[in-house]
Amino acid sequence: MDKFTISGRIGEGAHGVVLKAIDNTNNCEVALKKVLLKRIEDGIPISIIREVKTLQTLKHPYIIELLDAFPVGLDFVMVFEYMPSGLWELIKDNDNPLTDAQTKAYMRMLLEGVAYMHSKNIMHRDLKPANLLINKDGILKIADFGLSRLIWEDVSRPYSHQVATRWYRAPELLYGARFYSAAIDMWSVGCILGEMLNNAPLFPGETDIEQLAIVLRHLGSPTKETWPEVTTLPDYNKITFPYHKGITWEEVIPDAQSEAVDLVRNILLYNSCKRLTASEALLHEYFHCEPFPCSKQKLIKPPQGHRARLKSKEVDVNVKLTQLFKNILSIT
Repeated sequence: MDKFTISGRIGEGAHGVVLKAIDNTNNCEVALKKVLLKRIEDGIPISIIREVKTLQTLKHPYIIELLDAFPVGLDFVMVFEYMPSGLWELIKDNDNPLTDAQTKAYMRMLLEGVAYMHSKNIMHRDLKPANLLINKDGILKIADFGLSRLIWEDVSRPYSHQVATRWYRAPELLYGARFYSAAIDMWSVGCILGEMLNNAPLFPGETDIEQLAIVLRHLGSPTKETWPEVTTLPDYNKITFPYHKGITWEEVIPDAQSEAVDLVRNILLYNSCKRLTASEALLHEYFHCEPFPCSKQKLIKPPQGHRARLKSKEVDVNVKLTQLFKNILSIT
């Protein structure tokens, strides 16, 4: 940690804090994600291992770059390029709403990053505006790969259904699906596009049941034609919803251009097999009609709290933890 000068706090969560710092070796701004390891015996959390291993694999202009990772005492530190803003902040900036051209540009960057990620057989499983960061040049990058997983070629291997933040969680996950595909990421992408177009979340449920109820009200009750496998999902018979006819996407996203509405319509489908893939979505007419994506994106200034000075308390590197980390990185 001696090579870094801490200059502020970016945020914090259940597992640790994210700090803004200067890398003294090159005078560049970086973000330090510090995770507290409560007990060395428990090892490094699986989410951190997944994130490190995934970002070692993924190298793309629209995916956050992991610059370094190392243990420091009872902390584990990941060093990222510094991103002063994020899509969540831009959507919430009511004084400067996103233009159609900006929405299109950010969506194209997101889809290109997702298409690359899926081509490497990795699904993110937690795409949402808060995990889409934006650098000083207006480039959007996918971040936070703690829930990422390899896409198994053997479809008999189950995944956890408790993934993705509720508002962006695919309906098959809400019904308890343990076998699913990268199409769950595309559902999240569709929700993100709808949120940018509406300047508000499409499906803001307070609980999993309410979340599913909101989706059903919008898309209509699923049928054998719209969702053939729905009756086979683990939680399908646990709760019964009233019949819903559904509403048109033009009503859901009333102020969007028709091409944007059609793209959302073809992503947010019950049948995951029929959802557009990221590569297919990039070919959609939405990206080839006016307004064309702008070349310069707006940014908002990070909150003042990001610049607050923090005291940094250093502790000696634990040899056992260092060796554990080296062993993890050697796994192929």
